Amino acid sequence: MGEGRAELNACTIPVFMPTLRAILTAAFTLSLIGCGSNRTLTVTSIQLGRSVNSDNTVSGFTSTFAPDDSIHLAVLTGGAGSGTIRVRWKYGDRVIDEPKKQVSLHQAAATEFRLQSPGGFPAGDYTAEVFVDDRPVGTREFRVEIPRR
Repeated sequence: MGEGRAELNACTIPVFMPTLRAILTAAFTLSLIGCGSNRTLTVTSIQLGRSVNSDNTVSGFTSTFAPDDSIHLAVLTGGAGSGTIRVRWKYGDRVIDEPKKQVSLHQAAATEFRLQSPGGFPAGDYTAEVFVDDRPVGTREFRVEIPRR
């Protein structure tokens, strides 16, 4: 009777092991995918310019704009993570806009913000302050100038 059990165990173990391995692999993979939502975002760069690429990064970097330009800012983050990215746009000491975006990323990405003024921006010095979950992570200063003719 002991031999019968050995044969039964020998037959069921090879069938059970691949199934268990598949279940454990799937559980591990799903846990890695979900890890991004619990991590804090890491900002790797803040870009400023007049336009954006299809991946939300800035093309044509600049810190000088004309009054009728759209001003684009991209916050580049490395790796997985989640949080709220906020940009405080200031003209001198006055806050002119403060948009925020809730993001949950599974890989490095760019989050784009745009500042526009239908009547045009007044000439002068501006600041974009970037925050992740209300923690300051960087500042970009820029200037609006009236083009010379």
